Amino acid sequence: MENQVLTPHVYWAQRHHELYLRVELSDVQNPAISITENVLHFKAQGHGAKGDNVYEFHLEFLDLVKPEPVYKLTQRQVNITVQKKESQWWERLTKQEKRPLFLAPDFDRWLDESDAEMELRAKEEEQLNKLRLESQGSPETLTSLKKGYLFMYNLVQFLGFSWIFVNMTVRFFILGKESFYDTFHTVADMMYFCQMLAAVESINAAIGVTKSPVVPSLFQLLGRNFILFIIFGTMEEMQNKAVVFFVFYIWSTVEIFRYPFYMLSCIDMDWKVLTWLRYTVWIPLYPMGCLAEAVSVIQSIPVFNETGRFSFTLPYPVKIKVRFSFFLQIYLILLFLVADSLSRGIVTEVVIQLAARKKAIKASVQGPARRQKAFYLTIGKPPIPHVKPCLLINFYIKS
Repeated sequence: MENQVLTPHVYWAQRHHELYLRVELSDVQNPAISITENVLHFKAQGHGAKGDNVYEFHLEFLDLVKPEPVYKLTQRQVNITVQKKESQWWERLTKQEKRPLFLAPDFDRWLDESDAEMELRAKEEEQLNKLRLESQGSPETLTSLKKGYLFMYNLVQFLGFSWIFVNMTVRFFILGKESFYDTFHTVADMMYFCQMLAAVESINAAIGVTKSPVVPSLFQLLGRNFILFIIFGTMEEMQNKAVVFFVFYIWSTVEIFRYPFYMLSCIDMDWKVLTWLRYTVWIPLYPMGCLAEAVSVIQSIPVFNETGRFSFTLPYPVKIKVRFSFFLQIYLILLFLVADSLSRGIVTEVVIQLAARKKAIKASVQGPARRQKAFYLTIGKPPIPHVKPCLLINFYIKS
């Protein structure tokens, strides 16, 4: 009896590329597990079917395996994983056809070949999807990057227009009306930068980074840049006129409320005062801005007629001189038509924002209202006859 070899119960299962062995021994420490000449050798002290003893077994595999078994000890068992040299399905575990008495299928992990193939394909697809997500970026990462990009863009624009607004305001309080006539030479460079950077908004709308409509954004960009680069930028006679001050001041006033609103939206913050200003300030300023731009175009018409800049003569046989002022007159008509369209778009956006806010407020109010109703249904009439229900409601709300 002293030389009798004790073997533990061993359960096995397989996949195409590996084998799983579960040895029913508890409280095992430092087992001797190795593979030599395609034979698995196991020996360990543990508590098994024959009590606390030394248990061992040897298994010669049906086909070649890698000689590096991996095992994991738990309080109740030893889990061994062996890698096959070739990914294929085995008809049995051991080389001998007769199954050892201590060996049995592990039905907790057992799969037939077709199920194992489906599992293998599912794992491969999962790995491919994981690699694809890593190469493209996860949706959460892309959303964070987009919000960070939009936050930085709105921050830069806010700082640029704030500098223009503060500069013009300070100069007006110091110099008074004299500041009207050198506004262009003072802040034009920053206005050039901000208006060229504003092209990003139309690009964002076109490629789907933002949900803003493309056409209104493009109209505003082209309209402002036409005034800035063509009317003011190319004619020195226009750069010293007071209308430049009013155009720049109205533009910057609108933007120092618009860009912070979008900036906070990127980080899911809602400042009620800023939201109110964002959707209120434009009501007087937008028509004032359109009027100031129209005045600048009207004042530039005699200047362009006098200088002949951008005017041209049609080729023979027409030979008609087309003055640039003709296009400016058409622009004035389009300015008010586009202004009407843009104002309608802003009104629609305001209505949508108010509807969403009303819905959120209604949802937040309905919860307490339902609880109050349940409160009254539970207690019935007020317990004190001379206490009015409204006092109970106030008491309920405060509590």
